[in-house]
Amino acid sequence: MPAKGIERVRKSYRRTVERIAGQVSEGAVYEILSQGGAMAATMTPIDTSNLINSQYAPQIEQNKGKVSGHIGYTAEYASAVHEAPGTLAGQPRKSGNGDYWDPNAEREFLSKGFDEIKPAIPAILKRNYRNA
Repeated sequence: MPAKGIERVRKSYRRTVERIAGQVSEGAVYEILSQGGAMAATMTPIDTSNLINSQYAPQIEQNKGKVSGHIGYTAEYASAVHEAPGTLAGQPRKSGNGDYWDPNAEREFLSKGFDEIKPAIPAILKRNYRNA
């Protein structure tokens, strides 16, 4: 006696795998990037607000079954500020806009933003894939 419904199960399985590989994975990557970016924003040095306002939304890519993404800043000097040694911390800015690296600013703010959320990543993934 042949089993019934095998083809229906295969189609359903294929649709589920495609949804997980696409939509669900994109959502998980987007959430991780969003939270890392939000944490980085709390550590970004602010003088004129140009740098903090240049942070762009997570960009998600799918290529050969893999989902990846990135987030960053469009200000030309973002990399220089990110890598700055922070030796001017606490000294007044020439512009008169407070002190350098005032008060929550961190060097390597983008990297540290993601370091801060690293412990939450398993929970983010679990939440996104739980009902997939």
